[in-house]
Amino acid sequence: MLKQVSISVVCLNALFVGCNNQTPSSGGPVTKDAVLAEGAVRPPSNQGSETAASGDRLSLERPLVVDVGPNAEISGVVRSVFQDSKGVLWIGGECDLFRNDGRTLTSYDIKDDLGRGVTIHKIIEDKAGNIWCGTDGGLTRIDGKSFTSYGEQHGLISRGIWSMAIDANGVMWLGTIEGVCRFDGKTFSPFALPEAEPDPTRGVTSGKFVHCITVDRKGQVWFGTNGGAYIYDGQGLKNLSERDGLPNDAVSSILEDKSGNIWFGTIHGGISRFDGKDFTNFTEQGVVEGQEIWCIHEGPSGNVWFSGKNSPLYRHDGNAFTKMKEQDGITSLAFTILEDNLGRLWLSGTNGLFRYDGESFVRVTKNGPWQ
Repeated sequence: MLKQVSISVVCLNALFVGCNNQTPSSGGPVTKDAVLAEGAVRPPSNQGSETAASGDRLSLERPLVVDVGPNAEISGVVRSVFQDSKGVLWIGGECDLFRNDGRTLTSYDIKDDLGRGVTIHKIIEDKAGNIWCGTDGGLTRIDGKSFTSYGEQHGLISRGIWSMAIDANGVMWLGTIEGVCRFDGKTFSPFALPEAEPDPTRGVTSGKFVHCITVDRKGQVWFGTNGGAYIYDGQGLKNLSERDGLPNDAVSSILEDKSGNIWFGTIHGGISRFDGKDFTNFTEQGVVEGQEIWCIHEGPSGNVWFSGKNSPLYRHDGNAFTKMKEQDGITSLAFTILEDNLGRLWLSGTNGLFRYDGESFVRVTKNGPWQ
């Protein structure tokens, strides 16, 4: 059933990685000019790039220059790995943000609009090439020169951002524990979704929690909630739930594949694929294992990857599923799967960041392996 349903900017310092909860000493907002004068963003080192000045082509075979703080490490919980349109890798965790452009690894200290350290939940890129981080402290934009952070004082309905997507009009959709917020670049506005029952099995939950957001090729926006999936076509909402064939109403991840099928990862019913008419519930049919799916990803190769809590890592090549070798809990605790533009597979999760070398997963530290 279908139913209808002036911002100020604060720029923050970005130094070495290190989480602290100190607020700015000035007591007021830090201006963009002031931050830039102090060196708001610590730019990547120019080491190893001498050939660029002479016009020679840079080689990605060069050893990666590590240009991070001495105490910075890619460890603990890593919640997000993202590759932007330039091929740059962004790695976000608890108080950490790392940037790898193929030559230099740089670390940044992301803070919210009150100057407090944050955990990065999601990273996306807009059409202008700006990088946006959804965090437990709000929303942060990285434009290559400075950081700009937004919080509740700017119109956000909640500081806890868990999901993000940008539609064809450039509108950003933000999923929080208190529902959905739209951001047009100037103003935040709430977007109403029906409430559902909180999921008592989740560490973080509410009746308004939006676990995931995606925009399909038709421009429709999909929301994963505890009450199933909601689809917004620009005019009204449609709901897909267990009564329609979804294996479970707690939807944790949504993906549209290259063929236009919609994949759903759920918390209590495993994984399912929807062709626009019917659901194929692979976990329910015993084709794959795992009830609690955390992430689904389609790589440039067209392979669909998925995993979750106590669920093996699977690859679907369009015809069949391949269960990857399980390894030390790495493949069953993944928050993010990324197959990059070079075909390398990255996993981030509760045990840190890992890369697949063709046979096993190797832990990634600030010293690599990167190439």
